[in-house]
Amino acid sequence: MASIRRTRSRYEIRECRGTPAGPRQAILASFKRALTPEVLDEAQASARLPFDRDAVARRARAMGVPVTRRRSHPEARRLLGVLQRGGVPTPALVARLRALLDPLPSEPVPEHLLDAQDWVGQPQAEHGRALRGLVRTADRIVQSRGALRSRPRRVFPRFSSRPVESDE
Repeated sequence: MASIRRTRSRYEIRECRGTPAGPRQAILASFKRALTPEVLDEAQASARLPFDRDAVARRARAMGVPVTRRRSHPEARRLLGVLQRGGVPTPALVARLRALLDPLPSEPVPEHLLDAQDWVGQPQAEHGRALRGLVRTADRIVQSRGALRSRPRRVFPRFSSRPVESDE
C-alpha cells in the first residue's frame, strides 16, 4: 500500500517494504504542486507491491493536495521549447514524429492564446527573465509619471451620540 508524505515543499509517494532489518519506506515518486498522471505513472512503475492509483489520489485530496487528471506531456513541451529556440532534430526524428503525429486529431490554437503559444516549452528561467523585464518596465512607467495626486481625505460622520468637544 502506497502513502503520501509531505516533506518541506515537496510531497512523496512512498511504499512500505519488508526487509530483513525490518520495514523500510521506499520513495516511489516525488512532486511539488499537483499530483498528475505522470507522477502516478512513475510511482506505479517503481512500486513492488500492488499500486492503487485511486487510493493514492483520494489520500492526496484528503491532505489538500491538488489532483489533476490532465496530462502535462513534459517531453513534448521540452521538444517544442527546443524547436522554438532554433534547435533542429535529425531528419529521421522529424520523419518519425510526422508519421506518429499525422493520424492524431488536432485543432487550431484559439485566437486568444496565439501569443501564449510561444511560451509553451520554454524553461522556467526564461519565464522569470520575461517577468522581471515586465516588472522593470512597469516600474519605469510609474516613475516617469511623477508624483501622483493624493485624494482628499474623507471625513466620515461619528457613530457617537455625544457632542463633539471643541478645542477652543
